Amino acid sequence: MEILEKFKKKLNEGKPVYGPFMISTDPAFVEVAGYSGFDFVILDMEHGPTGFVELQNLIRAAHISNIIPIVRTSDSDEVSISKPLDLGALGVQIPQVTSAAMARACIKAARFFPTGERGMCGFVRAARYSSMGLDDYFREANDIMVIIQLEGQEAIQDIDNIIMVEGIDIIFIGPYDLSQSLGFPGQINHPSVIDAMNKIVKLARSKGIIVGTFTDTPQAAEMWKKAGVQLISYSVDVAIFTNACSQLVKELNRL
Repeated sequence: MEILEKFKKKLNEGKPVYGPFMISTDPAFVEVAGYSGFDFVILDMEHGPTGFVELQNLIRAAHISNIIPIVRTSDSDEVSISKPLDLGALGVQIPQVTSAAMARACIKAARFFPTGERGMCGFVRAARYSSMGLDDYFREANDIMVIIQLEGQEAIQDIDNIIMVEGIDIIFIGPYDLSQSLGFPGQINHPSVIDAMNKIVKLARSKGIIVGTFTDTPQAAEMWKKAGVQLISYSVDVAIFTNACSQLVKELNRL
C-alpha cells in the first residue's frame, strides 16, 4: 500500500497526477506506462475488451512497475465493483453515476464495514490468497480509492447532493458523454460543456474533493490543470501508440 500512500500524499499536496486509459489487454502496455513515469493507469472494463482473467494480469503489471491500477468498472453493479478490488486494484472508477443515492451505493459496494457492505473474502489476490491477516486486509482494503464518474445532465442536476456524500475520493468528469448529454456530442470544447465542467470542478473543490477528467491534447490538460483538476487522464494506450506510429511513418516518408 506504500505506492497508494505516496499517490494520495501527492494529491493532498495539491499536485497533479497523470495517466492514460488502457484498453489493450496486454500487460506490457501497463508496465511501459509505469516505467515511463505515469502516476496511474485506468484499466477500462466499460469500453475495453478486458475480462477479469486478463484484468488480474494487468493489475500485476501495474504493481510490478509501481503505477497505481485504477479500474473503470463496466457498470455500478456490486460484483462489478468488488471483483477488481479482490484482484488487487487500488481504486475503482464507477461510470454513469447520476445521483447521490447511486454514489452512496457505489461506496457501500467498494468498502467493508464500518463504511460499506462489500462482500468479504479472505482468499482473494488482494488478501495474498489468505496469507495476509484478515484484520490487516480488511483495514487496508478500506483505503482504496473510490472514484465517481459524472457525465450526464442528471448528475449535474444532483451535483449539490452528490458532493455531500461521504467517502468519495475523486469525482471524475467524463467530457464526451457529458457533451452528448448536453446536446453537443463529441464537442468537448463547446462553451456549454466547458461551463458545466467548470461548475462541477468549483463545487467539488469547495468541499475538498479532488477532481479528475479525460484529456487528449496537452492544451486541454494544461487548461484543466489550471482550473483545479488534479487527476488528469491523458488519452488511451492504443491512441498514444497510433499517434506515435503515424508520426514515425510521416518522418520516414520524408527521408
